[in-house]
Formats: sequence, C-alpha cells, structure tokens
Amino acid sequence: MACLEDYLRKGSMPHIWCAGCGHGIVMNSLIRAIDKVGLDKNRTVVVSGIGCSSRAPGYMDFDTLHTTHGRALAFATGVKFANPELNVIVITGDGDASAIGGNHLIHAARRNIDITTVCFDNSIYGMTSGQFSPMTPTGRFATTTPYGNIDQPFDLCELVKGAGATYVARSTTYHAPLTVNLIAKALAHKGFAFVDVLSQCPTYYGRRNKIGGGVEMMKWFRDHAVQVQKSRGMSPEELADKIVIGEMHSSVKPEYTGEYRKIIDRAQGRGPES
Repeated sequence: MACLEDYLRKGSMPHIWCAGCGHGIVMNSLIRAIDKVGLDKNRTVVVSGIGCSSRAPGYMDFDTLHTTHGRALAFATGVKFANPELNVIVITGDGDASAIGGNHLIHAARRNIDITTVCFDNSIYGMTSGQFSPMTPTGRFATTTPYGNIDQPFDLCELVKGAGATYVARSTTYHAPLTVNLIAKALAHKGFAFVDVLSQCPTYYGRRNKIGGGVEMMKWFRDHAVQVQKSRGMSPEELADKIVIGEMHSSVKPEYTGEYRKIIDRAQGRGPES
C-alpha cells in the first residue's frame, strides 16, 4: 500500500470546495479504494465532466482528463477503446451524469464497457449557484425551484441497472468505510460499474432547505440510511424518506471492448468465424 498522499497533487491544494462540502470525503474514499485494490497509477486514467465534483481529478495524481459538461463517459469510452488495458474511472456529479450526460450514462451501462463511474451526488447544481437537478427530491427548494420542486427524481441505481450495468451500489459520505469498500468492488469488477455516493452541499442545498451545515447533513444521511438487505423487508411507505445503501446489483456479462476485439480479430482473419 502506498502513502495516500502519493495519490494527490499537493501543489494544487488548497481545494476550492466550500466548507462542509462532502466531495473531499468522496475523493478520499476513491483514493483509498484505488490503494486497496492496488491499481497502477501509471495505468489509471481519471475522467470528469463539469461541476463541483469534476474538480477532483485536478487534485489526483493520475493521468486525468477534465472534459465538457456531461461528456465524461464519452471521452472515457474513447480512452478505454484506445487502450483497453487501462483502468478508466469517471468522476461525475448528479447533474453532469443524469441531465446533459444522461444518454451517455445509459449507453455506457447498456454496452457494459469496463469503466468505473463514481457519482458525487449532492442533489443540486452546486457550481452554478444551486439550480435543481434530476436528483433533487420532490418538494425541495433550489434557486430555480423557489416554491418547491415538483419533478420526481431519478433513482440512479435503478436507472443504470435497468440499462445494463453489471455492478451497482450506493453509499453516503457519512458511511465512508462502506463507500471505500463499494468503490473497491466496483474497481475490481469487469464491466460497467456505478457507485452513487450521496454528498452534502451545505452552501446551497442544506441552507436553502434548512437542513443545516455539513455535520447536520451527514447526520441526516445517518438517520435516513437503510441497508439494502433490510430494505427488502420494508413497505414502500416505510421506505418513503429513506436512502437505501449497499450493493444493489452484481452480475457477469461480456465486456464491450473484449467483444469488440473479437470483431477485429474476425475481420482480420484471426477469429473462429473468419
């Protein structure tokens, strides 16, 4: 195991996240998971889009790619196709992944391409002053929903599972050891892996919804989280305000770049059906 500071670009510190923001906890969990699995730094690429979460690769000492809004998975797909031996990790936010990047998310899951995606999910657009996102709960307030949000939020785990992802999990910043373990499993998984990590945004979401600061928001995660095993015996009414955490889904299917390599081999006369 390496010193965890070896995974950081210390010259890029201090970070720009607000006091009490949960994104540093998620980044810390990701670094610990990378170290736990033992990924080679020189064979690992971290890709992000635009948003508060997408600043994380700037602080991480890997080959990193900071791309356009919603397109992290498209760029990451290109990286993985160019060199399937690389470990490719996508960092994205709930708005980046489920709004402008929604189509890329479902098709990366559908293809089962070997990319690990970690969603820093704070249920709001934090970088651009607190607009509501597809993950903002119904009834909650944002700068663009001053009278309460009437939209139904996505369940991102169910969305990517339905689209074909072969590893799906959820955690929160309060449950940091669980987050490390789930991301480690995702990194070790062969296929599209998605980990949704609920992260607090006290500056916009917490303040506007009168939940409090970072500590109070983490306590809210603690008090409303239910392990997936327990949730299966609960009614919809009992689960109404709960966060289901843990490993949601794990399966084995052919991985996309491996299947594509077979097409190339057949086209070049090396495959069994050439």
